Amino acid sequence: MNQLLTMWFFLAGTAFQPADEPIFAPGAQLRVEAADGAGGEGPAWHPKLGLLSSGNGHIYQLDLMRQSRIFRRDAGTNGLLFDHQGRLLACEPKRRLVSRTELDGTITILTDRFEGKRYNQPNDLTLDSKGRIYFSDPRYGSREGMEIRDEQGRTIEGVYRIDPDGKVTRIIGRELERPNGLLVSADDRFLYVADNNNSTVEGARKLYRFDLRPDGSVDLASRRLLYDWGKGRGPDGLKQDHKGRLYVAAGRTRPNPPAEPAENVLGGIYVLSPEGKLLTFLHVPNDEVTNCAFGGEDLKTLYITAGGTLYSIRTTTPGRVVWPAAGR
Repeated sequence: MNQLLTMWFFLAGTAFQPADEPIFAPGAQLRVEAADGAGGEGPAWHPKLGLLSSGNGHIYQLDLMRQSRIFRRDAGTNGLLFDHQGRLLACEPKRRLVSRTELDGTITILTDRFEGKRYNQPNDLTLDSKGRIYFSDPRYGSREGMEIRDEQGRTIEGVYRIDPDGKVTRIIGRELERPNGLLVSADDRFLYVADNNNSTVEGARKLYRFDLRPDGSVDLASRRLLYDWGKGRGPDGLKQDHKGRLYVAAGRTRPNPPAEPAENVLGGIYVLSPEGKLLTFLHVPNDEVTNCAFGGEDLKTLYITAGGTLYSIRTTTPGRVVWPAAGR
């Protein structure tokens, strides 16, 4: 398999450094877990509920018996994540806010404005060890009604941090074009940000890494490019396993001209080293591959959302999850 991948990425003009061990379980195949829109976005694992995902405007549940049903109708969510207490955090792009579902089922709006201006479309979120929430706020589709702008009147599609006391701070502004997927590293040292601008052929399709300071601020000068998808579809959601490897949903199997014309940037999961070396690639047939999450009793099942279909595949290394913490 690595020989075939090496040849494919050589033809595509992409640096490829095969992993020195299997990343996906030998013989493992993609398995369809749910279809009909259940696998739209934002997968999040819960050891009792199973896998939650966003799709068709609802939150879906794939329970522990692998039965799929609507968990919350008309939720309008994108990114989902369980916090350190097992509460469900959600980006709600339609309502332009970030919410938290408490353990008793009530919903708390964590933030719906920054400096009095409504957000664009909160998209994805991540947590650090101190319980601080980081979320991205891009705008895809119509640009009308974008309220957050700089002193020159230019729109800002930023990254924000919500502290445990509720204070909201913008930590990345116009330094990126259209931030999407986010991930704080296990040691809180780095913030990975997927910059995915699909409105023009020259737009960013890049994964960056920033140094994250102890106070939760970002050292903007530390920005490091890890991987560039060129003129294909850029990175979306991403996760990390216990060895620090990054699993990035990106690419398109069918080009989308004029903005994403590349024919050699296939859709799937790109597995990168923490330094950005491509270790292996898992092709997923459905466009668009939007996100992934680790789950299962041993956290060695990678769930993937793509084109409304929820897939799974077995890995050799457990994935990192925020909750429940190891040993809980």
